[in-house]
Amino acid sequence: MSDGAETASAPILEINGARATIRLNRPQHMNRLQSEDLGDLLKLFDRIEADPAIRVLVLTGTGRAFSSGYDLNSVADRATSENEQPSAGSAFEVVVNRLEDLGVPTICRINGGVYGGSTDLALACDFRIGVDTAEMFMPAARFGLHYYKSGIERYVSRLGVDNAKMLFLTAQKITAPEMLRIGYLTAMVPLEMLDEEVDKLAAILAGNAPLAMRGMKRAINEFARGKLDEEAANLRHRESMRGAEIREGVRALAEKRPPKF
Repeated sequence: MSDGAETASAPILEINGARATIRLNRPQHMNRLQSEDLGDLLKLFDRIEADPAIRVLVLTGTGRAFSSGYDLNSVADRATSENEQPSAGSAFEVVVNRLEDLGVPTICRINGGVYGGSTDLALACDFRIGVDTAEMFMPAARFGLHYYKSGIERYVSRLGVDNAKMLFLTAQKITAPEMLRIGYLTAMVPLEMLDEEVDKLAAILAGNAPLAMRGMKRAINEFARGKLDEEAANLRHRESMRGAEIREGVRALAEKRPPKF
């Protein structure tokens, strides 16, 4: 995957077989997200979820950073306005929550720095594979911003109370080894191995049973939020025991071959 500089644009969608890749593409501004990018991302998520051939999504950035987060000029304009305006954070929150709830498994390919709101965008992915030179920080406390509720909840459920406090309340930058230690990164690799590691995980996810993964991902997210829909989870379990996926899985095991879902 090319990380070279390109003309700035809205997020780019690339589809290759069962894999979709969304690339943030404002490299001269470290892939800063503009307000118009948020609607574009929601449309891309809808398109991916509507295509049954897509089994995995990779989210990444162009150039030397994953993303510098949401455009702070928009936040500053709202803070200095005399009139109450719709919250830019609310629109961003909708995008991040939509990504977390996406039916297909998601991988964040962290090609560089992760800053501000993009730390939550990456955290909403199921897996995060980053280069060993990556760094991250959440500067909300420096700006006097109380972060939105679901973002704080995601930090706490994914990283634990102590790590969430460290990142939010100190607003200090941490390096890739520390990101790996606290569980922010699923894996850390040298830049030259980044695509190989992402490709390996994407191939595993694309080869597994999509309906079973979708249902278990939903249950795991609900458990993490303390809001499990037990009836729906039990129904999905019962239906899977009579479904086409388990029949193919058992048949493939007996025939000593990879399953074809």
